[in-house]
Amino acid sequence: STRTGELLQKREMVGAFQRIPMVMPATDILMSAQRKSRNVPPTKGIQNIAKRERNKGAKQLDALMKELSVPLRTYTENFPRRRDLHPYERSLIELTFGEGYYEKVLGRVDALRKKITSVGKQHASVCAKSLTKREAEERLTEGRKELEEVFQRGQNAIEDLINVAKALRSMPVVDPHIPTLCLVGSPNVGKSSLVRILSTGKPEVCSYPFTTRGILMGHIVSNHERFQVTDTPGLLTRHDDDRNNIERLTLAVLSYMPIAVLYVHDLSEDCGTKVADQYITYKHIKERFGDRLWIDVVSKCDLLDRATPSRFDDAADDGVDDELRRYREFGPEDAIRVSVQSQIGTRELKQRVHHLLTSQR
Repeated sequence: STRTGELLQKREMVGAFQRIPMVMPATDILMSAQRKSRNVPPTKGIQNIAKRERNKGAKQLDALMKELSVPLRTYTENFPRRRDLHPYERSLIELTFGEGYYEKVLGRVDALRKKITSVGKQHASVCAKSLTKREAEERLTEGRKELEEVFQRGQNAIEDLINVAKALRSMPVVDPHIPTLCLVGSPNVGKSSLVRILSTGKPEVCSYPFTTRGILMGHIVSNHERFQVTDTPGLLTRHDDDRNNIERLTLAVLSYMPIAVLYVHDLSEDCGTKVADQYITYKHIKERFGDRLWIDVVSKCDLLDRATPSRFDDAADDGVDDELRRYREFGPEDAIRVSVQSQIGTRELKQRVHHLLTSQR
C-alpha cells in the first residue's frame, strides 16, 4: 500500500500548476480585512468603558492582522514547492521566470506576512494596556494606520505572485505519465504537418509563457489506448549552453518525459538548414538521448527528386566523410521517407508509430 501511496503522490505532482490557488489582488485583501475587522465587537459583559474600549481596540487590531496575513499564509502553503514538482515542471518554472525568481516571490510574500503579524501583535498589546477610552481609540487608529501602511508597502510582492500564478496556470497540461511521441529536428523540417497527420482529431496549439510560438499537441488513440503527440521547437546547430529558452524546452521534454522520439530530417534543405548542419545536431541529440525509442523520418521526400545544388555538387563532397555522404543521400539507416504533400509513406509511418507506442506501454 505504501507503493500505491507513492504512486498517487507522484501522480499528484502532475498538473500542479492547474491547482495553484487564486491570488486576490492586494486592494481586495485590504478592503475585505478592513471591513471585517471594524465589525468585531468587544467581549460581552465588560461594564467599565475604558476596559471595554481597549478590549475592542485590541480585538479589532488582532482581527485586521489575521485578515491580512491568513490569505498570504494560504498562498505560501499552497503554491507547490519546487522540490515537490515533476522535474519537467521544474524546468518550465526556470524557463519562464529564470533561476530562483519563483522562490524569491514566495519568500517576499512570506516576509510580508511575518511583518504584518509582528506589527499587529505589537499594536494590539499596546492598545490592550490603554488607561482611558480616548487612549484606546487613538492606539486603535494608530495601529490600523501602521498595519495598512506595512501591507501597502509590501503589496507589490502580491502583484508579482498574481503574475506568477497567471503564467503557471496558462501552461499546457502535459501528463508525464502518458507515453508521448515527440517530434524533434531542425526548424521548419515539417514537424507540425506530421503531428497533424498522426493525431486522432485536431491537435491544439499550446503556448508557453516564454515564447510566442505555439506548440502543437495532439493525441493518438490506437487500440483504445491514448498517447500524446507533440512537436517541439526546432534545434539550431549550436552548443547546448548557447541554446535559447525555446530550444531548452525541447531538451527539457527529451530529458524528463517518458517519450519516444520521431526525429525529422529535411534532406531537400527546403527548411533553410544545410544537411551537414542537420547531421551535426542529429548526431548530438542521438548521442544524448539515444536510449529513447526512436524513429527517423525523412520528410518532404517529394522534393528530393529535384536535384538541389548542394546534394550533387562534387566539389562540395571533397573531404566529406562517407557517413555524411550516406546521410545526405538517404538520411539515417532505416529512416522512413514521407511526404505529407504527396501522401507518400504516411501509412507506413502510422504503423511504425503505433508499434513503437504500444511497445512503450
